[in-house]
Amino acid sequence: MHFPPVEAPAQSHRHAVADALAESASGLALGRLGSLAAWIAAVQGTVVPKPFSRARAIIVAGNHGIAERGLSAWTADAGAAQANELRAGGGPGQSAARVAGASVRLIGDYLDAPTGAIDVESAVSSEVWEAALAAGAEVADNEIDAGADLIVAGDIGVGNTTVAAAVYGTLTRTEPVKAIGRGSGINDKVWKIKSAAVRDAMFRVRNFRDDTPRVCAELTGPDFAFLVGLIAQSAARRTPVLVGEVYPTMAAYVAERLAPGTKEWLIAGQATSEPAHTGCLEALNLKPVMALDMKTGQGAGALAALPQLNLAAELAGEVLAEGSSRSD
Repeated sequence: MHFPPVEAPAQSHRHAVADALAESASGLALGRLGSLAAWIAAVQGTVVPKPFSRARAIIVAGNHGIAERGLSAWTADAGAAQANELRAGGGPGQSAARVAGASVRLIGDYLDAPTGAIDVESAVSSEVWEAALAAGAEVADNEIDAGADLIVAGDIGVGNTTVAAAVYGTLTRTEPVKAIGRGSGINDKVWKIKSAAVRDAMFRVRNFRDDTPRVCAELTGPDFAFLVGLIAQSAARRTPVLVGEVYPTMAAYVAERLAPGTKEWLIAGQATSEPAHTGCLEALNLKPVMALDMKTGQGAGALAALPQLNLAAELAGEVLAEGSSRSD
């Protein structure tokens, strides 16, 4: 599918807030919160930023055939258990959402979707990948039409960091061992298994590594495609997206390749030690709000930063209101 052109946020609002804060003695003390407030003003299209009141966390659960290789600290069926916990109102995603004042929607359609082991075969067909991409875009439209003012992208899936490393290594020409992290907390023995899987997957797609959709169909799965569609369409609809862990951030990187300009609507909730995560953040020119190194998935790392974003908007709004009252 082709996404509508992505228009940049109103930079005039961003500059106006930054200048107003710079001229205020109390505004100078906001530090990084001031720059976050300026970004919020830009994506909201206003000169006075407001806390996000309708944040919607979309958590996409999936599975990967490569997980059967034993390359995670989790067993291959752990994703289904985590999804069930989230569906029942538990798990780190639900806890973080409650604290942040966000609501959660679980997309569990892809938990049982068959996916190939990417070191020896395609994950899914191009048709399956494109259909999931369109499904993600449709959900973005539905959520935004229902009033969501911030989309929080989250994931559940065993083997997600392996897939992210393979895609990152392929698209950025990074050697497998430099693209792979410890993911769920694997030991050296499992790291070697993971490295071999990523190496073989990257070798298998080497002849078409500039064809982003084909690479993603070969190496990811419908859950990843859904995230890409969700993020790209949200940006096209001028709605900001908050990402936290490596898998959604990798999806945001791909969304930028398919819908240039998407990155202007992104905010990174946290940093982790995953090389693919660090590389994607740099490529997207995103400075994380926090350095938590959370790898729990479920959007928890992103949601943990939402209260800081809302605090930035609240404090900047107070400073700007004070400045306005003094000038009247």
